[in-house]
Amino acid sequence: MRTKSLKKNKINVITLGCSKNVYDSEVLMGQLRASGKDVTHEAPAHEEGNIIVINTCGFIDNAKEESVNMILNYVDKKEQGIVDKVFVTGCLSERYKPDLIREIPNVDQYFGTTELPGLLKALGADYKHELLGERLTTTPKNYAYLKIAEGCDRPCSFCAIPLMRGKHVSQPIEKLVKEAEGLARNGVKELILIAQDLTYYGLDLYKKRNLAELLENLVKVEGIEWIRLHYAFPSGFPMDVLELMNREPKICNYIDIPLQHISDSVLKSMRRGTTQEKTTKLLKEFRQAVPGIAIRTTLIVGYPGETEEDFQILKNWVEEMRFERLGCFAYSHEENTHAYLLEDDVPAEVKQQRANEIMEIQSQISWELNQEKIGQTFRCIIDRKEGSHFVGRTEFDSPDVDNEVLIDATQVYLKTGEFVNITITDATEFDLYGIPADIKIEA
Repeated sequence: MRTKSLKKNKINVITLGCSKNVYDSEVLMGQLRASGKDVTHEAPAHEEGNIIVINTCGFIDNAKEESVNMILNYVDKKEQGIVDKVFVTGCLSERYKPDLIREIPNVDQYFGTTELPGLLKALGADYKHELLGERLTTTPKNYAYLKIAEGCDRPCSFCAIPLMRGKHVSQPIEKLVKEAEGLARNGVKELILIAQDLTYYGLDLYKKRNLAELLENLVKVEGIEWIRLHYAFPSGFPMDVLELMNREPKICNYIDIPLQHISDSVLKSMRRGTTQEKTTKLLKEFRQAVPGIAIRTTLIVGYPGETEEDFQILKNWVEEMRFERLGCFAYSHEENTHAYLLEDDVPAEVKQQRANEIMEIQSQISWELNQEKIGQTFRCIIDRKEGSHFVGRTEFDSPDVDNEVLIDATQVYLKTGEFVNITITDATEFDLYGIPADIKIEA
């Protein structure tokens, strides 16, 4: 029989998956703290607390496996009396709750993505409406995610997000500005705008694509110096955003626009609502409207029916477009999606080989683009100190996924959270090395 731990009630929130989940965990923690709860985020084992909340991801196979393993790990700790209670929330729980209850019954309670009030009640806290937008940030103090919409209305065949997050719901501009002001007061200098689909922002609330108006309001927030755009959709992109990006220094010349594939036959089956010709034209317009823009994209290989010819089209296009940033994933066959009706006919080893080939091409492109930066000076934000280096980023780099700028900490002292002009002295495929522009370092 398991024994109860002797730990005082302390809630440890563990976050798996994407930046949207990070945001949701931060909101949960802000509510718990407001109710006087002792709450921590991914604390080490010796101080992790006796109540565990796991915010899961259910997007693709690897993410689901990681989430299930994390749940099993803490259920085991509960059996040993190391922790007292385990609660599960997030996308995996939203999508597979009945299966999870049946397979892992020792979890105290499962909650979906929209059941925050219920989760708070289970944790002995009240949902406070007046805290709308307030949260306990887990990122370094200088940047924070700002979720401008939830859910997605797109019909992409491979994607389970609408099953887990529902239809697209935009947040009002006034609410987002208020949230940004609160973040700025706490020292945040960079806002990373996230949504399942930034392109769609405002259609439900304002009956028009309204991302540009939101940005016009956010750039007025005192203390915010960078605003970065993540997860735009290529079809129906509001072009007035580019004009604003070009003239407004606070908006980073950077966009994350997942394109998934480029072969017309694959795009049609994926239900992406675009073609190779339209996508290529759009990207050329991006680069024309905002000279020097960094475009990040993600691609899927091994989609059902993807032929060797489709893959060659994709490879050639990646070489032609020379993306500044690119990630590539092997297709994951997801239940209840439109593509699940298709035969998952590309073998796993072929999927992985194709992903590796794309990333090899991108690695060479990235190395060449980075070599061009040597000798140039960039304004960088310093995120942290790691080992013998201060680690910063340019406006062309997002945290965790893009290049980092490494500055020798044995030679100079820099303040984390500050902006510094850095001259690039060396570069690899995915890292830049530099020194402060106004400091001469003796050889």
